[in-house]
Amino acid sequence: MRNLGFIVIAVSTCLYAQDPSALSESAQKAAQAQKYEEAERLWRKAINASPRHFPALFNLGLFYHSRRQFSDAVPLLERAAEILPNDFNTRYLLGACYQALGRGDDALRAWRTALKLNPANARLLKIMVVEYGKGRYFQEAADMARRALELAPNDANGYYLAIKSLQDAGRYPEALEIAGRAVNRFPQSARAHFEYGFHLQKVGQTDQALKELDKAMALDPSYEEPPFFYGDLMQAHGRYEEAIPFLQRAISKRADYVPARVALAKAYIGLKNWEQAIKELAEAIRWDTTHPQPHLLLSQVYFRLGDEERARSEKELSLKLRRENPTILEAVQGRNFPGH
Repeated sequence: MRNLGFIVIAVSTCLYAQDPSALSESAQKAAQAQKYEEAERLWRKAINASPRHFPALFNLGLFYHSRRQFSDAVPLLERAAEILPNDFNTRYLLGACYQALGRGDDALRAWRTALKLNPANARLLKIMVVEYGKGRYFQEAADMARRALELAPNDANGYYLAIKSLQDAGRYPEALEIAGRAVNRFPQSARAHFEYGFHLQKVGQTDQALKELDKAMALDPSYEEPPFFYGDLMQAHGRYEEAIPFLQRAISKRADYVPARVALAKAYIGLKNWEQAIKELAEAIRWDTTHPQPHLLLSQVYFRLGDEERARSEKELSLKLRRENPTILEAVQGRNFPGH
């Protein structure tokens, strides 16, 4: 009988050692004790014992994700998602691994399924907005950003994310409406007033836009965008003398601010101050050798000064740079997400 009891215990111990749930639990404890090799071995053993054991598949996938072994995590999480297709965490984590591997569309597909399982997850919505934007799926990004904002109306970043997404999608009236809401909710935010001013000028309300930019500058004197945009509006309306101090202020905040230097050069050109225009354009080129616009403006300056050879050379270089870097001056075109 003693031998029989020993055999029963031995068999039970052996069966326990092959039980995937027990192995997975042991792996979890090993991981918590930072015994990572042991944890990985036990999870693998659990999966070998039961290839459809969800906890082992998910936890080993999570383990690999935490160690940035995304290629190792993906097949495990794909199998876990197949076994429990309605598990939010699996879909969310799978999308994160795809994203880390540069597989943006696959990440969005995984997250779209996750979102159906948890439609009120504002954090996931914001992550998807960014990924949609990277893929130039601007309409989808804008729709997601609006959903995220409605779920978290007290999150200032949610407003700015929605404004940017709607702007990229060309939905300027909606962007203006959201910017107006941001100003009302965050009246002491320089960023909110700047965004509102930016979009007011988009619909032709220049005077009101300038007032909002004034408020932004007063609220945060270190913020370089409001003085740049204020000065750029001035020079675009032929108010060159007024534009210069604002553009200089923007550049004093950020020396590599090439658009501000270009706008300042335009103001000097408007005043026929060729020497200062050339100086600013040379600085713009020093900060960004790939931008075609400073060379185009230099071509115009040299032509007016009667130096046709240098004017032609700068124009040719501008055209070359524009071909090489078309997105600098041209709006990036949106597209629809595959499967729509």
